[in-house]
Amino acid sequence: MVNDAEKKLLADAGRRVREVRAGQGLSLEQLALLTGISAPALSVIENGKRDPRLTTLNRIAEALRVPLAALIADRVCASESAAQSPSAGYDLEEYQ
Repeated sequence: MVNDAEKKLLADAGRRVREVRAGQGLSLEQLALLTGISAPALSVIENGKRDPRLTTLNRIAEALRVPLAALIADRVCASESAAQSPSAGYDLEEYQ
């Protein structure tokens, strides 16, 4: 079962794919030709309704000629986490 945070992650990644694709003037059908992923499958990814494999997202990123991180990284969150200590915020007590 997908929780709310995962739903947001999928929706955000899908939105980024759509924004990059549309920004480059590509249709779903054209991206499908470039990736080998069907247009309906791409549409479901763009709408955040499918949890694509990392390899699938990488194929999309390569076809769009953008880094994979451009499709999956939240720029605000990524810059904030880089400023923190690597171990800051982890509560691993329950795993010990």
